[in-house]
Amino acid sequence: MNFRTLLLASAISVGWAVPAVAADPAIVADAKAFGTRASAQGVDISPSGKKLLMIDPGPGKSSILSIVDVATGEAKPILKSGADPEKLYWCKFATEQQLVCRYGGGTYYDNDIIGFSRLITMRTDGQNMKQLGQPSHFQEEGLRQYDGEILDWLPDDPNAVLMARTYLREVGTTGTRFNDSREGLGVDRIDLTTLKPQTVEPPKAFASDYMTDGRGNVRILGFTSVSSDQLSGAVNWKYRTAKSKEWLQFGDYDTRNKTGLYPVAVDASCDCAYVLQKLNGRDALYTIKLDGTMSAKLIASNANVDIDGIERFGRGQRVIGYTYTDDRGRIVYFDPEFDKLATSLGQALPNEPLINFEEASADGSKLLIIARGDSNPGTYYYFDRNTRRLDEVGPVRPELEGRTLAHVRTVTVPAPDGAQIPAYLTLPVNRPGKNLPAVVLPHGGPSSRDDWGFDWLAQFLAARGYAVIQPNYRGSSGYGDKWEGKNGFKDWRQAISDVSASGRYLVGQGIADPQRLAIVGWSYGGYAALQSAAVDPSLYKAAVAIAPVTDLSLLKAESEHFTNYELVKDFVGSGPEVIEGSPLRQVSRIKIPVLLFHGDMDRNVDIEQSAKMAAALRSAGDSVDFVRFKGLDHQLDDSNARIQMLSEIGEFLDSAIGH
Repeated sequence: MNFRTLLLASAISVGWAVPAVAADPAIVADAKAFGTRASAQGVDISPSGKKLLMIDPGPGKSSILSIVDVATGEAKPILKSGADPEKLYWCKFATEQQLVCRYGGGTYYDNDIIGFSRLITMRTDGQNMKQLGQPSHFQEEGLRQYDGEILDWLPDDPNAVLMARTYLREVGTTGTRFNDSREGLGVDRIDLTTLKPQTVEPPKAFASDYMTDGRGNVRILGFTSVSSDQLSGAVNWKYRTAKSKEWLQFGDYDTRNKTGLYPVAVDASCDCAYVLQKLNGRDALYTIKLDGTMSAKLIASNANVDIDGIERFGRGQRVIGYTYTDDRGRIVYFDPEFDKLATSLGQALPNEPLINFEEASADGSKLLIIARGDSNPGTYYYFDRNTRRLDEVGPVRPELEGRTLAHVRTVTVPAPDGAQIPAYLTLPVNRPGKNLPAVVLPHGGPSSRDDWGFDWLAQFLAARGYAVIQPNYRGSSGYGDKWEGKNGFKDWRQAISDVSASGRYLVGQGIADPQRLAIVGWSYGGYAALQSAAVDPSLYKAAVAIAPVTDLSLLKAESEHFTNYELVKDFVGSGPEVIEGSPLRQVSRIKIPVLLFHGDMDRNVDIEQSAKMAAALRSAGDSVDFVRFKGLDHQLDDSNARIQMLSEIGEFLDSAIGH
């Protein structure tokens, strides 16, 4: 078979319209190489293992769904999503001839931008497309943002799926079929040929989650607590034994402080649920029996970091291991065969040590694998467990083929109070790591973290000659409750202090020229870039903020019409810290040039945050450029937009700190 040549040719055959923003051809070339979206944004393997499914980027923000014949490597496009506003999120094989896909996007509703998504099914030739959710009706009450999700692919019943479906009550004339009083989230078995639904669990008001055992049996149910149309952050979980339909109390989980029981999977083989629960301030993994005893067993814990979750395999979603991230992502396999296979693949692919088993054929004999590394964005492989043959399907980022990318190493940054801040350092290739122009690149979130691996923005900056440091400042998740603290908004002083300490570390180690240090960030990282420029006005010489929060009061106001308003208010906090922690209110302290980017369909952070910041900086007489991207959301998931953004960042930093 010859996957690689055909898929690579398909991926690069589309001509990108590169905006003529940067005059420097080297910047344009780098921006195109790193800004073009990754190929194979969605992958799957058919039940027989004879076909693959790929979602690749098309021009701009569009996506193209193709079916690949394993024997010939031929890729046949069957669907294009223009992303105006709908974009294709994922697709999977339900059967050898039938696909299930999710599409969605953002739209305006009463002057607010809201998200929506829908599930559809179609043949593998792209024909006979139909909706899987409850059909909408003009007399239904309420707003249907999401129509549901696939709970179980029913490996023993391949022509059907179990789907959690959102029902809205329909009101019509007495005696007509529009008097449907069902409301809430229920579970239906959907025949993919006829689309006829069979009720498995009737819709329940305030139901938010169902979990099955991978064999078609619904075993766990979650109810979200709501008061006066506002989410409280509490989820009550119930379960049932294998031989009963009665729901029993399982436990509660509080999303605000992440305490209680959080189920992540049901495993029929042990008649148990895998759950995350705090142990010594960090998430640990337990199993809890679903036989009526609720007996618990500790499966995994780590003294330094949280257990992230579990690793699953096959159409029955068998649990085969658990994951955690210390300096890099780790998978611990329960299954000795997978442990041995992952080890041998890691040895065979030394430049791609991060191995993930993405998908499998129905009998588990054919695997779709992705292997990645810090200087390798990833390659997909097709592995036949019977013949032990490994074939390369294609690279995740073909535009970077032939480039030597920078390696990433872990470092520890000393904070002023003695804390040790974990961070990642990327140095440009073939340059001495001394007296360089440098960039501090704080992550978004704030309740998130960076980890070891390929990062297209960091690698672009390194390709331009900059040393890049990515600190997991206090407020980051993954290191336990104490490190995450109250969060990076409420305790912004600590988070920003850690970010600034990372810049000073580069200078103190002689890596960075103190007169050529900049800060770049996205989302909360953009907030951190602007707030750092206000708190430490002499440390940085330039700041770039992509989709940043600039005013904490405005951030709370943006959620006013949504059911999570009270949760956002609680997360952000109140009092003088809200004013002091808002870059928009500290504009007079910012004395460096600023570059802002924002999409006007951003549902996470409204574009008004950047617009007001740009206006305030201009009024103060400061240097600021503000780039608006029409029709794009928080991720700026558009190759042309990303190429333009990187081009402008390259020009901006070259002018401010050289390269």
